[in-house]
Amino acid sequence: MNGASREALAAARERLDALTDSTSVDAARLADELAAVTALLHREVSLRRVLTDPAQSGEAKAELVGRILGGQIGTTTVDLVSGLVRSRWSQPRDLVDALEQLADVADLTAAQQSATLDDVEDELFRFGRIVASNTELRSALTDRAAGGQAKSALLSSLLGGRAKATTERLVTRLVAAPRGRSLEGGLESLSKLAAERRDRMVAVVTSAVPLSDPQKRRLGAALAKLYGRPMHLNLDVDPGVLGGIRVQVGDEIINGSIADRLEDAARRLAS
Repeated sequence: MNGASREALAAARERLDALTDSTSVDAARLADELAAVTALLHREVSLRRVLTDPAQSGEAKAELVGRILGGQIGTTTVDLVSGLVRSRWSQPRDLVDALEQLADVADLTAAQQSATLDDVEDELFRFGRIVASNTELRSALTDRAAGGQAKSALLSSLLGGRAKATTERLVTRLVAAPRGRSLEGGLESLSKLAAERRDRMVAVVTSAVPLSDPQKRRLGAALAKLYGRPMHLNLDVDPGVLGGIRVQVGDEIINGSIADRLEDAARRLAS
């Protein structure tokens, strides 16, 4: 997103944070309702065009939202969506993308409130690794000919009882309604949103052998100092990694054998 859409999303994120700060708001229910509105506007192209039409007043669009959604979802969600349509959007699709992101953030907020956010982050990462290494599973989850219900049932058999409820909801929404996103890209976006809940960056760490707990702590501290922000480590093991360790933060890849900035951290890991 850019321009007006980016500003509108930022304002909506602030409103969502203010809402979920209240203990009376069920963040998980809010996520489900926002996801339902996302699905509605994804299907109804003409409706989302009306709700993002700059020629229509914000109040008129908010009233339309109230008429369509009132009684179907909670008043908190209706108010949040009404605020969204009062804003200006660069293109109609941006409104739907924003709703989808807000649904994901609300679910991650629910995990944070229940002290399971770290588990959800790790489960999203591990699920991504499983999919990447299993061609047959990836094909089943991305098959356009397969219906959303069939994919949801497959995920339930894989994750039900083995992962946190938030993880299962997030992955199921992504797989059942990808909306043009790749599975890998969607999982990466979810991991980034999860990290943002604690204002942390995500480092994907691939090492030749599993790191010990002290090594994880030292590496996390070194990366946090290097980037100036708390760092969440997603850990993977690959014996073929040259130099013993490979770190990726966003688009930046740091090989432990050649990166001067992590030379001190590498020495600590070797000690």
